[in-house]
Amino acid sequence: MANKLKIIPLGGLGEIGKNMTVFEYGRNIILVDCGAMFPENDMWGIDLVIPDFAYLRDKLDLIRGVILTHGHEDHTGALPYLLKEASLPIYSTKLTRGLVEVKLKRAGLLDRAALNTIQAGDVLNLGPFEINFFEVSHSIPDGVGLAIRTPAGMIVHTGDFKLDIGAELGAGPDLSALARLGQEGVLLLMADSTGSERPGFTPPERIVEETLEEIFANAPGRVIVATFASLLSRVQQVIDVAVRQDRKVAVNGRSMIENVAMAQEMGYLRVPPDTLIDAKEIDRYAPNRVAIMATGSQGEPRATLALLATGAHRQLEIRPDDTVVLSSQMIPGNEEAIIRIINQLIDRGADVIYDKIAPVHVSGHGSQEDQKLLIRLFRPHYLMPIHGESRHLHQHGRLAQQIGVPKDHILVLKDGSVLEVEEKRVRVVDQVEQETVFVDGSVVGDIGPVVLRDREVLARDGFVVAVLAADANGANVRDVQIVSRGFVYLRESEELIQRIREEALRVAGESARAVPERVQRALERFLEKETGRQPLVMCVIAE
Repeated sequence: MANKLKIIPLGGLGEIGKNMTVFEYGRNIILVDCGAMFPENDMWGIDLVIPDFAYLRDKLDLIRGVILTHGHEDHTGALPYLLKEASLPIYSTKLTRGLVEVKLKRAGLLDRAALNTIQAGDVLNLGPFEINFFEVSHSIPDGVGLAIRTPAGMIVHTGDFKLDIGAELGAGPDLSALARLGQEGVLLLMADSTGSERPGFTPPERIVEETLEEIFANAPGRVIVATFASLLSRVQQVIDVAVRQDRKVAVNGRSMIENVAMAQEMGYLRVPPDTLIDAKEIDRYAPNRVAIMATGSQGEPRATLALLATGAHRQLEIRPDDTVVLSSQMIPGNEEAIIRIINQLIDRGADVIYDKIAPVHVSGHGSQEDQKLLIRLFRPHYLMPIHGESRHLHQHGRLAQQIGVPKDHILVLKDGSVLEVEEKRVRVVDQVEQETVFVDGSVVGDIGPVVLRDREVLARDGFVVAVLAADANGANVRDVQIVSRGFVYLRESEELIQRIREEALRVAGESARAVPERVQRALERFLEKETGRQPLVMCVIAE
């Protein structure tokens, strides 16, 4: 075989999010997913984390297409940043395409993508790759897994999955079709690992609707349900329950409004006439006749729920008889922000219900028995756990060993690992260097570890600036001004500020020409000794 198949995960191994995998054979590349990740607690001011596209930059003309398994942000959120580098064909199911169109229109990049619609059961040929799409259950409709036939063998990529037979807004997985793929021979199974720590099977979605029914029936006032804007199956459940409980539904949050409108237009949401109302019309109805769908279930500071929690929303405010439901799971790294919002809502008088109190959310990811059954159906020669932190990937590997997959055929890898597939053998042959790429507003990739360390210092101890008044060449320092933010309150710390001035003058006067770096180092030592703190210290010379 002249060419070898390479499989290179650029994200999703070791973290929840930024899922993206490269399949490369000769001069042909397909990409599966292109996701973003929520920032972790120590990523000060960062909006998103996206995969490192460096490996692809000199190969953009080899990319035959981007295939999306479903419409969640951790599988589609980095698409706008990839499309800024190249115009590419994108293949997805109808609903995923609608969600992507909304995203790309907002970014002004719709003309950079050739959007193609596929569905479960279709076969797509891209160069040497033949991709068969099969339906999977997840927490969003229209999810698919991929059976990728290559000259080196069949690779199965599950996408995000659970074995929820008769799933909401979907027919659920066809287990017999999966078993037929297994009989055909699966060389490598790349399987979702997120639920590998949970025993049993993942509960069905109907449990959430039963819980919502009880909450709506007993709520004395408005019910505000916060979830992901793309979690349309949950939106449908809220609408269905609201109709049965004779409540109108208002949708709030830009992404939620756009997605609901798109899903209605495409026929993915069943909404009886006169059910949806504008948020401005809420006060025309009795509180116990209203439900509100809102964004912000992950603690996003500019989303609806956070604005309600702080009293900063322009149209709505929390009332004492409101019931707030957080119908989502806390993504690792978001716990602190979510708990803070829960406390703020409670302090404003709301009754807050979340997954630790009642089953208002079930995972979209298969638990241990789902994962074992999937392995038994596919009977892969090799297993590669994907989509999870290290603990999830390793636990998935241990589960596979329990049902007979040899340990040396379980590939627990990291982002950037280069898998080579040749003559029915799969092995790691290289490692592609991966940088953490941060998105901060409109800035992409220019924020690195040094900037984050500075932000951490600023958040923890503030900053102190010493402005030396001197001649143009730095000689004859006559005075020093101290400027501080986040360190001490100047009016109440005049004595300390004066001592900082005197220390700066002393050090500057030790030589004929003031050296800002020397003054800065001296002040850093002085402040740590005097206060036990380490603010960011800067020193500048002004004529």
